[in-house]
Amino acid sequence: MSDRSTNPVTETETSNLKRQNPIIIEESNSESKKQKTEAEVLTSEESKRNDSGTEEKKQKQQQIAAEKEFKIEANAAEDKGSRHSMEDAWVVLLDASLDSPPGKLRCAHFAIYDGHGGRLAAEYAQKNLHKNVVSSGLPRELLDVKAAKKAILDGFRKTDESLLQESTSGGWQDGATAVCVWVLGQKVFIANIGDAKAVLARSSIIDGSQNHPDGVSPLKAIVLTREHKAIYPQERARIQKAGGSVSSNGRLQGRLEVSRAFGDRHFKKVGVVATPDIHSFDLTDREHFIILGCDGLWGVFGPSDAVEFIQKLLKEGLTVAAVSRRLVREAVIERRCKDNCTAIIIVFKHS
Repeated sequence: MSDRSTNPVTETETSNLKRQNPIIIEESNSESKKQKTEAEVLTSEESKRNDSGTEEKKQKQQQIAAEKEFKIEANAAEDKGSRHSMEDAWVVLLDASLDSPPGKLRCAHFAIYDGHGGRLAAEYAQKNLHKNVVSSGLPRELLDVKAAKKAILDGFRKTDESLLQESTSGGWQDGATAVCVWVLGQKVFIANIGDAKAVLARSSIIDGSQNHPDGVSPLKAIVLTREHKAIYPQERARIQKAGGSVSSNGRLQGRLEVSRAFGDRHFKKVGVVATPDIHSFDLTDREHFIILGCDGLWGVFGPSDAVEFIQKLLKEGLTVAAVSRRLVREAVIERRCKDNCTAIIIVFKHS
């Protein structure tokens, strides 16, 4: 098992980390200070334009004020299990703006890429997907849900297209599933392809203070993703329409279990796509944490089981880094996960 711990970083180091695999436990503050302007005598038209600008500034200020209400802490842990090599890759970016200076809207990004047939596709997506999403128009000033989802969709498409070109020229055929989260302001976006999964821990009432015998308020596990496997009717129909087939063992062309993935260039002509399911929700006091995990983790942990396990450790005062290590250790050592196992825990701390 390898855990990536966090040390204080300078602005230069933070900039470099954005292009790598950082774990930053302190919340990044990207707020811009209000700029004062001298009073001017305005014409009627100028006044209208100023009113419009004032309203836009007010919306931005309201967004910034809302973001002050919670902090994000996140960490990841991994273990190759009984496999000979580690084919997972992951990203934890608490400041994922990639802007200098950053936009008004807080942007954080988290992802797990579960490779198969090798690690190259997972590493390629790790290095390129978020950059492609940002360059595709991910909102940075005012939240626009439609624009954000389009940017994520376009980012997945661009990443897969360039990955396929890279794999063709390099002569490799690796593939990778993905589960990704973007936090924009107080809106969370989840995108996935394949069988990696995201689970949300949510309380049943706003302040989460309902009584419970052991002193811990139970949290509900909400699965945020839909698995894409060739055996599922909707995916099977799409594969067959594309000219592929699903064998009796539930695998595409008798070989590939997942029906959506980055890479897998030889299967792209027979139904494998990299089109993600994308969902979003607003952060409130009810949302406590999100667990991202590859299929190795979810093969030995049920959603409710994982939420209860993590909630108990957080209640005991363990750090997010320690909890992520304990979760993966439990999966591999105690529950005998044979596959690569990677988990990211994203905790929302409300003021």
